[in-house]
Amino acid sequence: MLSDTTAPFATHALAVPGGHVLSVQEFGARDGMPVVLLHGGPGSGSSPLLRSVFDAAHWRIVCPDQRGAGASRPRGETAHNDTDALIADLRLIREHLGIVRWVVVGGSWGATLALAHAAAEPRAVAALLLRASFLARPQDIAAFFGELSLDRLAAELDSPDAATREAAALAWWRREQQLAGAQAAAPHGEALAAQVERLRVQAHYLRHGCWLQAPTLLERCETVPRVPTHLIHARDDRVCPPEGAVLLQRRLPGATLQWVDGAGHDAAHPAMLAAMRGALSNHARSGRFTP
Repeated sequence: MLSDTTAPFATHALAVPGGHVLSVQEFGARDGMPVVLLHGGPGSGSSPLLRSVFDAAHWRIVCPDQRGAGASRPRGETAHNDTDALIADLRLIREHLGIVRWVVVGGSWGATLALAHAAAEPRAVAALLLRASFLARPQDIAAFFGELSLDRLAAELDSPDAATREAAALAWWRREQQLAGAQAAAPHGEALAAQVERLRVQAHYLRHGCWLQAPTLLERCETVPRVPTHLIHARDDRVCPPEGAVLLQRRLPGATLQWVDGAGHDAAHPAMLAAMRGALSNHARSGRFTP
């Protein structure tokens, strides 16, 4: 049975270079196995849903909000905000918390960052659990936007006019909903303002190929440590192409790939939640994500 993961036992405000202050919360057991949980986006921020799959009696769950995201400040800021900075931040967080090695769990962009972090600091990574991995190739980014223009959306999200910013955020949100096959109510008010700030960060990353074009994420896999690595991906994910998971498994010796049917890109889909919980439960028992 999973323990409660709703109340943090510690909250940190960690100043990092470039004027950002990161919000880092810790949940679960103080003396548990360290795991860092990397949220998606970029720019989405941590959420109770992402940590709900952990048994808090076993894990020390470190939940950082990346630069410009969630409770980190300044929210929506793109200056001094790139992939190398996020990788450096993870090292600072780990050192600040006195953690030598941790399990790294991430979904979507969080899986991308998890791999980039593992490639840069292989000795810090004990295992990798990657949901809905995103390679950030030009074709992946182009397929996401379809007929929409990323450059135009990025410019409109930075407009001084609030109505222009909100219209761009809603156009992007509708595209996400279309690809995900979701039918959620459109955001408004504070929720829409938060979408503007989230998508400003995401547009900033995607316009630069997430700074993962030279070397690519697949090329970086050469330096990812040979630790237990498990990929979970929905066969019908239209946001993060399933092909990416196949290519990653081929580049990561010993990695296992678990397919989920019908979940799309929905981290909250019951089948996806069950797959994540099962993998983490397996690791807690045996040190491997598979039975």
